[in-house]
Order: sequence, then C-alpha cells, then structure tokens
Amino acid sequence: MPGGGGLCLGGLLLRVLLLGCGWAQRSDSCQTLCDCLETAKTVKCVNGNLTAVPPDLPPYVRTLFITGNRLARLPAGAFAAQRLPDLRALNLSGNHLRAVEAGALAALPALRQLDLSGNPLVSLSPQAFGEGGSPLEELALRGALRDHGVLLSLAAMLQSGALRNLSRLELADNGLLLLPAGMFTALPALRQLDLSNNSLVGLRNVSFQGLGQLQSLDLSDNSLGMLRNSTLAQFRSLPALRRISLGRNTWVCDCAIQDLVAWLKESDQVEGKEALTCAYPDKMLGKALLKINSSDLNCSVPVDLPSQLQTSYVFLGIVLALIGAIFLLVLYLNRKGIKKWMHNIRDACRDHMEGYHYRYEINADPRLTNLSSNSDV
Repeated sequence: MPGGGGLCLGGLLLRVLLLGCGWAQRSDSCQTLCDCLETAKTVKCVNGNLTAVPPDLPPYVRTLFITGNRLARLPAGAFAAQRLPDLRALNLSGNHLRAVEAGALAALPALRQLDLSGNPLVSLSPQAFGEGGSPLEELALRGALRDHGVLLSLAAMLQSGALRNLSRLELADNGLLLLPAGMFTALPALRQLDLSNNSLVGLRNVSFQGLGQLQSLDLSDNSLGMLRNSTLAQFRSLPALRRISLGRNTWVCDCAIQDLVAWLKESDQVEGKEALTCAYPDKMLGKALLKINSSDLNCSVPVDLPSQLQTSYVFLGIVLALIGAIFLLVLYLNRKGIKKWMHNIRDACRDHMEGYHYRYEINADPRLTNLSSNSDV
C-alpha cells in the first residue's frame, strides 16, 4: 500500500507539472501575438496585422480586444475551438472586416457586448450568432453599414428575434437615408438607440411600437426636415422614453412643421429643444422652432385636395367647351366664304392635275414628243 500511495502521488505531481507546462506554452504563445492580462481577465490584440482570430486565447478572458488588424472575414466557427465560456465583451472594431459569416459568433455563450464599428462590411449573415440566437445586450456598428445589403441583413437579423435581449444599439455614422420598415419591432428590451450622424430624411417607415423599454433616442446630425404626426404619436406612446436628441437637423419651417412645433412646446422628452432652429426657407433661417407662431408661416385654411382637383377639372372643361362653341360660331358665320374658298381650291387643284396629265401624255407618246419638238423649232 505505501508503494501504491507513492505511485499515486508521483502520478499526481507529474500531471501538475504537465499542466503547468501546458499553461506556460499557451501563455508564451499568447504573448507573441497579444497582450494578456490574467488578473484583469483581458486580452488585447491591437495593431498586430492579424489575419485571423488567434488560435490559443486563454480561457479566462472576459474582455477581448482584436482591433486595428486585417481580419478581412470572420468565418463560421471563428471562436468554436477557443472554449471561451466567460467572454462577455468582444471588440472587433477597425479590422478591415468585410464579411461575418453564419455561425461566426455562435460559440460565445456569455457574450454581452460586441463592437464591429469601423469595418467596411459588405456581408453580414443573419445567422452570424447561430440558430438559437444570442444573449447579446450591446451592439455597436458605427460606420459599418455603408453597404445597403448589410443594412437589410441586419434588419432581417433583428426582426428574426435573434437579438431579443439587446438593450443598446448604435448605428451612427453610416450615411443612412432611410431605415427598413419594422426594423426595431422585435427588440422589446431596447433602451438606447443611436441613429446620429446619418442622412435620415424621414422616419415614415420606422415603427417604434413595442419598444416599451426605450429610454434614449439620438436622431441628431441628420437631414430631418419635419416629423409627421404619426411619428410624434409614437413618441408620446413610449412610457420610458425620456431623452430624444434632434439637434443639427435641416428643419423646413413651412406649414407642415406646425405639428412638430406644437409637440415641442408641450413635451419634456426633447433634449436641448431651445437650440432647434429653421434651416429653410431663407426668411426663417436661424429662427428658433419654439418661437414660431402660425402667423409666421402664413398658412391658409387647408383645402381638401380631391375637391380642389375636381374644381380644376370642371373649370378646364368649361373653358374647352367655350372655345369649341366660339370655333363653331365662326365657321357658321363664314360658311359662304368658306364654301367659295373650298370651290376655288378644288378648281385650282383640278387645273393643276390636268396640266400634269397633259405633260404625261406628251412624254409617253414619241410622235407627240417629235411634234412638240418641231413646233418648238
């Protein structure tokens, strides 16, 4: 038995030594590509010209930075072999990343924060997080949605419910003109939505229904000229919405802006609303929206458009009928002159045709041709 105990103890020591050697190897390999901080449970692989995810990341990592590299694509199973059960924050910004394939982020069960900003994406698979969805809570795509196809893929991903736990979504700096209809309808936990510094000209297709937890909405630095009543009604219906940013938009101060002005005066949701000013027309340039009165806009009583068109058509019909009646009256009063004119034209045409016929007969008969030549001599 003593010998057996010594054998067991020796085997245990050998396993500990082997395990220590294995950790040392992994640590050395990590240090060659990245900066690994075990106490902070953080790994930083920054500006290393990496073309793929490092193959031997330590399993203790909770925060992983892979930024400023040249990954180009994130293939399926990019993290499958890593066994990173505790990874919560993944920053992949600025990597020249162009494609995120299906299943690329499926093997990260604890992932809560993902940053793909600053990547020129041209392909984003709606199944990037796998079939079962993801517990992701924060997603940053600043400057990564320049390709319209990627925007549509993101909309499909969000609408599928794969990111139902998302509480923060950042879509700033993407040059967006319009958003796909119903893009945010399957995000019941969303609290912060950043759409700033785009080129949004309207929110007509955007539905905020179902965003009962939404607290902050940033629409600053866009090209909004007005907000429709339907959009304002959605803002009023969101119980948690406390902060809306509308600064630095191109507000068109004509009759259509009256609803927005009325809402601004009664709402406490808009941040810095005192600084909102008109961009058009020139006579209203720089005027604060809160100081606009109906007299400034010179809006007349609105006329129902179908009735206005119907009146125009009736007036046009009357004018055409009057012109026709005058034309017929002129013809009637000059009927004798017109008849004589027509007879004269008929006689002139007949004489002309007879002359042509006579010349044709002479040219067709050689005898008449010689006779005509002799008579000329």
